[in-house]
Amino acid sequence: MLVAVAKFVAAFLSGSSAMLTEAIHSSTDTINQILLLVGNKRSRARADSSHSFGYGMEVYFWTFVVAVIVLLAGGVASIYEGVRELAAPGPIRAPLVSFGVLVLSAVFEGSSLAVGYREYKRRVRGRVRSDRPGGMWRFIKASKDPNLYETLLEDSAALIGLGIAGVGVLASVYLHALWADGVASIAIGILLVSNSFVIAEATRSLIAGESASVPVLKDIRRALQTGGLRFEASAVKTLHLGPKTILVALTIAKDHGSLGAGARSELDDITKRLKSVDARIAFVYFRFDQDLA
Repeated sequence: MLVAVAKFVAAFLSGSSAMLTEAIHSSTDTINQILLLVGNKRSRARADSSHSFGYGMEVYFWTFVVAVIVLLAGGVASIYEGVRELAAPGPIRAPLVSFGVLVLSAVFEGSSLAVGYREYKRRVRGRVRSDRPGGMWRFIKASKDPNLYETLLEDSAALIGLGIAGVGVLASVYLHALWADGVASIAIGILLVSNSFVIAEATRSLIAGESASVPVLKDIRRALQTGGLRFEASAVKTLHLGPKTILVALTIAKDHGSLGAGARSELDDITKRLKSVDARIAFVYFRFDQDLA
């Protein structure tokens, strides 16, 4: 919030369209965080009769709201401001104020991105080669936690936006290219809109119902194949009910059409094994292949 206020003050003192656009950008970031906090709080509500599996998917809904309403609205407002400035470009006053605010903003945004990046590295350690080209992008596409990928995308976009604004102010003041300030605003707006579509698409897929990630599925199948289990899973299906909740549904092939006396004990053992694979596995359900009944 303080960063947004500082940018609004700098925009007022300098008359820079790019600074006003950056102030809008920071304002949308603040609203984003508030809405995500709302989603996180609601997602922790206990299961009840209307939501038997809990409210974990509330996080996905509120992230989608952030992407569609806040980011998209901020992007459109930024593009409008840039077009308005291009129609009647004017000189920028007190450029040092703008540069000072941009530098301080870069420090704050860079610190936030560093925290998110460390968390990203921690999560992919031992599972994904994060140093490969496109490693982070693949992680964002596969991630089931919008809190993390939204932070990575937003903070990255914020740093890029600060760079664009700085170039716009610099070109307008020292190269006397008055149009550069308006172009920078439009570029920041396009960046916001693009970010909105990426977040919306990733979250739309989660709302529609995504299965567990490939590494988790491999671990589940490995757990089912070890230990001499009598029951064999002919199909394994998973569903994320939220960032921290996974449902596993197994189709079990019955041997000789009879479950036997020790069936319950073995099914309990399978459940325990799967829950030990990943702490997010909260529900394990069995369906018996009727073709073998």
